[in-house]
Amino acid sequence: MEDDTVGGSSPCFAHLLVDGHPVDAGTARDVARFRRAERVRLLAARTMSSRERESATAVLIAGLDRIIAPKAGMTIAVYWPIRGEPDLRPWMAKAHAAGAGILLPVVVAKAMPLEFRDWSPDCPMTRGIWNIPVPADGEARVPDIVIAPLVGIDRDLYRLGNGGGYYDRTLARLQQRPRIIGMGFAGCELPTIYPMPWDVPMDEALLSDGTHSKH
Repeated sequence: MEDDTVGGSSPCFAHLLVDGHPVDAGTARDVARFRRAERVRLLAARTMSSRERESATAVLIAGLDRIIAPKAGMTIAVYWPIRGEPDLRPWMAKAHAAGAGILLPVVVAKAMPLEFRDWSPDCPMTRGIWNIPVPADGEARVPDIVIAPLVGIDRDLYRLGNGGGYYDRTLARLQQRPRIIGMGFAGCELPTIYPMPWDVPMDEALLSDGTHSKH
């Protein structure tokens, strides 16, 4: 109506929602830009000799042995190493032999929560999204413990990952929060990643210099 002094219909703010959270678009853009730069820097810092990598990984596995006692009835989600991440497959095999259920994350669809499936040293594997090996079959399970690979970690134990947001998206939707342990090489600490509403902090973080941080 030409004489309507109230104005039009209420504006839609859906464009300011990110994963269901109201976020200032400029802030989200600045944080994303900062994280991309830090991710590039920290991934480059992972370059090391095979001997250095083996030594650093051994420290991380020894740290896991100190803080986790795998046993029957326990489910532990780990990960398949990519992009120079610490290779925990020897520890996974040992924990499986101790009776724990070892799970691997599976991307079932882009921008959707992960699914965790049973893994064993001899289970059939297939190539998932981005060509990452995943268990070929099996039902989704809920982990008691999640071990998440770190690109970076800040002083409040917020994790900088590979940028897909899959862990945060998944952990935020679990009905019962698991114990979440970030795992990474030394030198990946940041003052802050500028946490956004959807970011989920780690309960603990293990680094290859022996650092064990927790809330």
